[in-house]
Amino acid sequence: MSDAYRRAGVDITAGDAAARSYRPHAARTWRPEVLTSLGGFGGGFAVPVDRYPQPVLVSGTDGVGTKLKLAFALNRHDTVGIDCVAMCVNDVLAMGAEPLFFLDYFATGKLDPKIAEQVVRGVADGCVQAGCALVGGETAEMPGIYAAGEYDLAGFAVGIVNRDRLIDGSTITAGDAVIGLASSGLHSNGFSLAHRLIADHGLSLTEPFAAEGWNTADRPLGEALLTPTRIYVRSLLVLLQEFPIHGMAHITGGGLTDNVPRMLNGRWDVLLSPRSWEIQPVFTWLAALGNLSDADLFQTFNMGVGFVMVVPGEVAEAVIARATALGERASRIGTVQPGTGQARRVGAWR
Repeated sequence: MSDAYRRAGVDITAGDAAARSYRPHAARTWRPEVLTSLGGFGGGFAVPVDRYPQPVLVSGTDGVGTKLKLAFALNRHDTVGIDCVAMCVNDVLAMGAEPLFFLDYFATGKLDPKIAEQVVRGVADGCVQAGCALVGGETAEMPGIYAAGEYDLAGFAVGIVNRDRLIDGSTITAGDAVIGLASSGLHSNGFSLAHRLIADHGLSLTEPFAAEGWNTADRPLGEALLTPTRIYVRSLLVLLQEFPIHGMAHITGGGLTDNVPRMLNGRWDVLLSPRSWEIQPVFTWLAALGNLSDADLFQTFNMGVGFVMVVPGEVAEAVIARATALGERASRIGTVQPGTGQARRVGAWR
């Protein structure tokens, strides 16, 4: 390799080693529609028009954000890739689309092939969970941009839905039921606030932790917070086939307060009943740690609900039963009424 480039801080040999380690992880995600292997200038994928005669492609992109600081602190890098995939495919899913393929972007100051392989292993794990193919990506070594031992991770997903099955909220109507699917924790949002609270109170990410209502005695605090974002694809693709679903929302940055309105088209309000679902202890702990208002909590965190569906009221219980059978924790968390596109809480949660 170029000695001049190495002296500038870029190790092409390390990059080649990392790329070779990615191939077996990508291969276990491939679907029959994948036309190319890793290493080309693009990823080829045949559109399955036999199943989607009026195909609409739906794309989404996102990153992991400051949750990565937990991976750095714990030197554990095999789960953040799941987060990266989840944040993209859950967004695509909210429009009724089946995720087809995914590409990742991994950037660091000095490439460590072992860390890069762990990250991509997690990306592949997420793709397997979502049923989409990892068809390519980019590994960038950029000296002087990132602190030692740090990196950034982002991704891009493409999904497909038949035009007549596109979920855009246009069929939502008064009296519809709002179904919430439980999150696995913070997912990948609210970590900037969580990090500040942890630092303000001098808490250690690397030691077991216990507080009133939340106990991580069996693992370090940071590892508990590192729990990957739940991927809802397989369950929702079944529900979409079996029930009329009028609207869906992925609860990401902005929490329930900002994400539920994204499916309401400014025509409806959702009345949320916080006591109707389990708000996990991690949120109670954060609320107490930061003396946070309800407004801050519901606009920052998912508060135990990672994905929301709007369905006709008469099928709500059947949807909940089927979602439960598919492995989700589902609850009826609210109702639709005429309005201006707001999500409003009815009653206290604590």
